[in-house]
Amino acid sequence: MPTSFVGQIVSPIQGLASFIPPLMYILCVTFNRFTQPAWMQYMSLPHNYLQHETEVALRIAACASTFVLLRFIESAFTHLGNQWHLIGRREKPKVVQTGPYAVMRHPLYTDMLIQEALFVLMFWSYAPLVGLGITAGAFAVKMPIEEDLIMMDPAVAAEYRAYMQRVPARVIPYLW
Repeated sequence: MPTSFVGQIVSPIQGLASFIPPLMYILCVTFNRFTQPAWMQYMSLPHNYLQHETEVALRIAACASTFVLLRFIESAFTHLGNQWHLIGRREKPKVVQTGPYAVMRHPLYTDMLIQEALFVLMFWSYAPLVGLGITAGAFAVKMPIEEDLIMMDPAVAAEYRAYMQRVPARVIPYLW
């Protein structure tokens, strides 16, 4: 586990930023008889640019895309096996380089960022963009911490260094 203050708080911040927007939306709409409260409507995306049917289709497509992302997560966890942990050292560490890990070093973070972007369409609101920004910022801080921890482990440091050169993309191929 990281010992720095930043290293210890970045995961909870990222978790809150990822889960508060959908949880807030679901609870507020549910307790408001399944309609958006007035304060939430102020953050809505504009309704005058698209036909209503197109807006509904985009929202449904965003919801359906969540199921595709679930398959992506399943694939990532399948390839990770017993190597998954929030942050910290494993007893028998190894560098996972198959499946989505052959394309990017942090595919689960990619999934979370895509899901946060889909929340914008699903909820038809700007509010999830705040969570997306905080989550992306937290990942920008968290990934170097995680990779430094891996590089400090003599059992996998050389292999991970070679993996970093072979797979330069942390989250988004050719961009980040």
